[in-house]
This record gives sequence, structure tokens and C-alpha cells, in this order.
Amino acid sequence: PVTAHDLVPPAIAYQKWVAQGLDEVVRLTGRLRAAVDRGDLAAARTAWLPAHLQYERLGAAYDAFGDADGRINGTDAGLPGGVRDPAFTGFHRIEYGLWHGATASTLRAPAAALAGAVTALREEWAQARMDPAQLGLRAHEILENTVQFELTARTDYGSGSNLATARANLDGTRAVLARLRPLLSTRYPGLPVLDRRLGRAE
Repeated sequence: PVTAHDLVPPAIAYQKWVAQGLDEVVRLTGRLRAAVDRGDLAAARTAWLPAHLQYERLGAAYDAFGDADGRINGTDAGLPGGVRDPAFTGFHRIEYGLWHGATASTLRAPAAALAGAVTALREEWAQARMDPAQLGLRAHEILENTVQFELTARTDYGSGSNLATARANLDGTRAVLARLRPLLSTRYPGLPVLDRRLGRAE
């Protein structure tokens, strides 16, 4: 059996990995915002994908991100105004605009809001504490969400990047398993099979 005490070191290691990942999200989102601000939408489309994929790699932390995830990576599902609803924000709002003919002037506010949201999340994460017992569950939920939303293209707003996002989600799953591996290697005989299946999924 694994105790709660056993899970504390991998949870702390994972939190540090997420913190480093958020630094990169902030940097890449800043590049996206800068391209929008100067009106270079071709550069903005190029900058959008790496910023979004970097955020998606942190998938195991979504539950700990709380409402911030909705502002950063939410969809228009359930919104009365759909893609034109003011509550539709974040990466997918910008994606929709970039691939549906929006002007730079209409995307400056969403890009600024996204940059502000990821910066605020980075600051909040420094004070956050994940429940160590939830770490393994997050690995499962990343792939469950991948099947439900990415492989069905339900979250495609024009970029056609769902397969790339699915790969980023696999990276996120591997990051969780890497922190849990010292505990799993002596307790879970199916770990080599899991590794092979994840490899085939790539």
C-alpha cells in the first residue's frame, strides 16, 4: 500500500514542475499578445499553438487551478451567446478569432486578458497546495479528457490542432507518472505495459 506520507514528495516535485511550466506559459503567451498588439496576425497564429500546448502539458494540475482554467482554456459550451458570448475567453476565444477572420483590434483585449490570467495563475500557484492523494487521479483524468474533447475535435475552434494537443496531454500524463514512478515500480507490475501503450499512443 501507499500512504499519504509516501505521496508528499512526488506531489511537491510535481508542483515545482508545474511552476516551471507556468513560467513558460507566461513567456509564450506574452509572445502571442505582442504579435496581436502589433497587428501581425500571421505571427499570432504561429505563436498561439506553442503557448496553448505548453498550458495543455500542465493538465494534471487543472483541478488545482480552479476557476482560472475556465478563464484561460474554457470553451463556449453552455454560454448563451456561444462564441460571441463575453464570457468566452482565453486560448480558444483567441483561436476562434485568429482562424475566423477577426481583426487584430478585436483580439487585443482577449489577448491582454489571457496574458493577465496566466500571470495571475502563476502567482497564485506559488501559494497553492495540491492534495497528494489526487496526483494519480489527475493522470487518469488527463487522458479521459483527451478522448472526450481532443480526439472528438470538440475543442477545435479553427486551428486544427487537436492531435497536437492530445500529444501535449500525453506529455502531461508522463510528467505525473515520472514523479510517481519510484512508488509504482515496486508496487504495480503493469507499469511496463502502461509505458508501452503510452508509447504506441504517440
